Amino acid sequence: MATIDVVNLKGKKVGTLDLADEVFGAVNEDLLWEAVKHYRAAQRAGTHATKNRKLVSGSGKKLWRQKGTGRARVGSIRSPLWRHGGTVHGPQPRSYDYRFPRKKLLGALRSALAAKLADGKLTIVENLELEDHKTKSVRTALEALDAARTALLIGPGGNRNLELGVRNLPGIELMQPGQVHPYHLLRFDRAIVARDAMERWQESLRKSAGNRAVTAEVP
Repeated sequence: MATIDVVNLKGKKVGTLDLADEVFGAVNEDLLWEAVKHYRAAQRAGTHATKNRKLVSGSGKKLWRQKGTGRARVGSIRSPLWRHGGTVHGPQPRSYDYRFPRKKLLGALRSALAAKLADGKLTIVENLELEDHKTKSVRTALEALDAARTALLIGPGGNRNLELGVRNLPGIELMQPGQVHPYHLLRFDRAIVARDAMERWQESLRKSAGNRAVTAEVP
């Protein structure tokens, strides 16, 4: 079982935390790709639309008689064959979301955490409690934690000072463990997790990994 240092908001080591092999043991890149693809598909607005012959402007009157003119027969000026006519089989408003199994999502979440640990981009802090709600205080703490670029802060809810201090910082996002998607862990350069949040989160992910193993053994 691997361990990781636990630091305070000044970047000083205050302890260690054991990491479960079931959660941080391996990285499944294929599963991560599937999770990110699903997340991005669900974020698409799907509001694109083209006008078919029913929606374009123009009279529906037949332009000339069917036979005897020597010209091709035509029924409407809105024909798709004509300029300014309707579009055939064009895109219409739709949802790009699709079902993604929860077991695969949890597996991707474990892989994303393992990838962050392997890259040295996972930081565990004793807590995320601040004395005030100033943005300057949050920026000072992030600099001490070597989070100069983008960072994802993960901790329990109800931390009002942190919520107010983070909202004006570009590239910084605050979430609870239950809100985190593998896409978020991959999008931000560094993940900073409160110790108590990581302990509960890790235990939940470890149990889900154990349930998967038991299910796989059943004939």
